[in-house]
Amino acid sequence: MSKALGTSLSRSLHYSCKLRHPSCCELVPRVWRRSGGVLSVQCRAFSKRIPGRMATWQIHRYGGNEELELTKTHRTPMIRNPDELLIEVHAASVNPIDVRMRAGYGSSILNFYRRLRCSLSSGSEFPLSLGRDFSGVVVATGVGVRRFKPGDEVWGALGAQRQGAHAEFTVSSESEISLKPKRLSHIEAASIPYAAMTTWAAVSTIGGLNEHNTAGKRVLIYAGSGGVGTFAIQLLKAWGAEVTTTCSTDAVPLLLSLGADNVIDYNTQNVTEELTRLSGFDLVLDTLGGQVTKEAQQYLNTWRNASVVTVVHNFLRNGDTLGVPAGFVKSGTELACKNIQFFQSGQSLRWAVFMPNGEALERIATLVDQEQISPVIEKIYGFEELPEAFDKVSGGHARGKTVIDIKERARHQETDTLNDENVAASVA
Repeated sequence: MSKALGTSLSRSLHYSCKLRHPSCCELVPRVWRRSGGVLSVQCRAFSKRIPGRMATWQIHRYGGNEELELTKTHRTPMIRNPDELLIEVHAASVNPIDVRMRAGYGSSILNFYRRLRCSLSSGSEFPLSLGRDFSGVVVATGVGVRRFKPGDEVWGALGAQRQGAHAEFTVSSESEISLKPKRLSHIEAASIPYAAMTTWAAVSTIGGLNEHNTAGKRVLIYAGSGGVGTFAIQLLKAWGAEVTTTCSTDAVPLLLSLGADNVIDYNTQNVTEELTRLSGFDLVLDTLGGQVTKEAQQYLNTWRNASVVTVVHNFLRNGDTLGVPAGFVKSGTELACKNIQFFQSGQSLRWAVFMPNGEALERIATLVDQEQISPVIEKIYGFEELPEAFDKVSGGHARGKTVIDIKERARHQETDTLNDENVAASVA
């Protein structure tokens, strides 16, 4: 084998395709060299042609909306690990984390994680596609994938180290997705996974609540009208909790309709007085951070293992400002010091971060199909309007999720093609 050919094989996957059935074909990566070893990975795919190029929104450096660039000739991502899938994205959403990542938030720790894994599937830092949650259709699967097949409609939330879902195709691991709820469209489904996985990490993985032990528990959710808040209200009510939340006047009807037992309007009510009256919570979900995290302790039960779980903290910021090793130490020290006061009353302060979790998504899909959880969408944008969606999310005061209809572009292209063909036929 020539040196040039060996280098080519070591850097890419080469596919051979042969039809097995009129409705499907098999893509076989012949060889993949990594760290001196050879790994063979087999893929299955639709007979529909997978384009070599796709449209995707990218940034080439950190900054504001001016850095967002729509590229229509980016290489379609490839499956590089046995547990990965290639997914045609039908819809995705824009979350506050996307806005922060566009500006460089968390880049030190995320790049450290990419290097630690030495994973080609994680993607290099730039060009970077954003977008964590999505809904779409499986196009191809790695040989190790057992739970999904081409044609399956799925939803998921991508790990922050991966290239994102603001693109026509994305690659996900099997552990990051589940089958999409049957009763939801792709646009509706795309509004849920990131908020759901952030909530799950906070109230279940870190907070210890689940469908078996939550009935009768009292939970306070700060700022319940955002993506995490609207999902958390529904999940906790499905599990039997008594839910109290805060919001502005115009969001009160929405949160009551989602099942919240007590809604405190911070524009017209004294929040401190109301929360003092209702105090004795088993868990506080803090989506605001700052002073709220400090104040929340006084509303907890004492000596009953009650906790404040916050999703707004300094873990990623410490890594960005101090570097990864020092950032880890700073975060651990900071959390330990803050907990001294909590421990004196038999309480705790905990930090939660978003974690992909396909198994949790599967359980949530069941609740959605049982109509115990519904999507809350504030606005839908077309694929080419993504910068406007970022502006919308940047402004805060969300009333649910902001969703991107990615297939809209493809539908418009198909319509334009048909129109051109009709014009040509009429001329002929």
